[in-house]
Amino acid sequence: IRGAGTWKSERVIASRQGPHLRLAGGGAGILNFCANNYLGLSSHPEVIRAAVEALEKFGAGLSSVRFICGTQSIHKDLEEKIARFHQREDAILYASCFDANAGIFEALLTPEDAVLSDELNHASIIDGIRLCKANKYRYKHMDMQDLEAKLQDAQKHRLRLVATDGAFSMDGDIAPLREICQLAQKYDALVFIDECHATGFLGPNGRGTDELLGVMDKVTIINSTLGKALGGAAGGYTTGPKPLIDLLRQRSRPYLFSNSLPPAVVGCASKALDLLMENNAIAQSMAAKTQRFRSKMTAAGFTISGKDHPICPVMLGDARLAAVMAEDMLNRGIYVIGFSYPVVPKGKARIRVQISAVHSDEDIDRCVEAFTEVGRKHGALP
Repeated sequence: IRGAGTWKSERVIASRQGPHLRLAGGGAGILNFCANNYLGLSSHPEVIRAAVEALEKFGAGLSSVRFICGTQSIHKDLEEKIARFHQREDAILYASCFDANAGIFEALLTPEDAVLSDELNHASIIDGIRLCKANKYRYKHMDMQDLEAKLQDAQKHRLRLVATDGAFSMDGDIAPLREICQLAQKYDALVFIDECHATGFLGPNGRGTDELLGVMDKVTIINSTLGKALGGAAGGYTTGPKPLIDLLRQRSRPYLFSNSLPPAVVGCASKALDLLMENNAIAQSMAAKTQRFRSKMTAAGFTISGKDHPICPVMLGDARLAAVMAEDMLNRGIYVIGFSYPVVPKGKARIRVQISAVHSDEDIDRCVEAFTEVGRKHGALP
């Protein structure tokens, strides 16, 4: 791994999460551009206060799974709030969205069924699909012609489920949900979306890609996370039809065999949802900042993948170049990480920049200036 230049080191942070960090060993005043903290809620005072209150009232943890003695009123309240936020019938909490994705396909699909998955879906979706006994189809990334061909072939199966990320975490592109839902309707299929990189900030009220693209009534199942825009601690969920949620409570292995979410995490997420449902200003603040970074980086000569998403992958191609440039950026006070195989395909190495609502225009401009200097130094720019 080291020889291939893809070894992943872990930098140690000695402060709370936010746009400005202090690293262990003395690195202070570091600008952070690689967190999933899209709305800046990880250190929001009201979110922290809600966690402290939940910790004091409900304890540090349940030491149990949900069906034994691990369900508190706050868990049920949060599930109801998630369903209301997404305008769905019910919701079920997991320790992470990785667990939610690991738990749904095996419980829902039988050997008589079929699942059709975008080739660039998140690893947790891929792993979840591997666990089920359904017939598996993989369609080319966001290729509706290929999806339709595979839906035609899957007509021989009892039930068809199209599974896609709403927003793809490595490329910052958004699934064509309108077209996917049209095909699903034509071929009598269900639609599943993973909204981890959309919940909280995409769409007019931050409800995600289905709201953004006007298909909230056509997407059957949503899996998402509490661990990114919604406070950034941990936890995931499935929301959708009540009979499905009832089935998951009986059959989903990560739910049945994992401890309940800690009360402090539940308190954080619940307050984050309150803030979003009270006012859409936080969700709306992302667009201008994302556009500022993307346009300035493009003008400097960089290739930025995706479109209109705060995930802004700076495409470099070479794994070593991505790693060296990321290290040099840190020397200039900018915290970014290079991504290479196996996280992304070989030859598609990049530095993934993520914009947050709590970045200032000055923060963004400083990041672009550092990228320009480092890019010229290492030959990524002319």
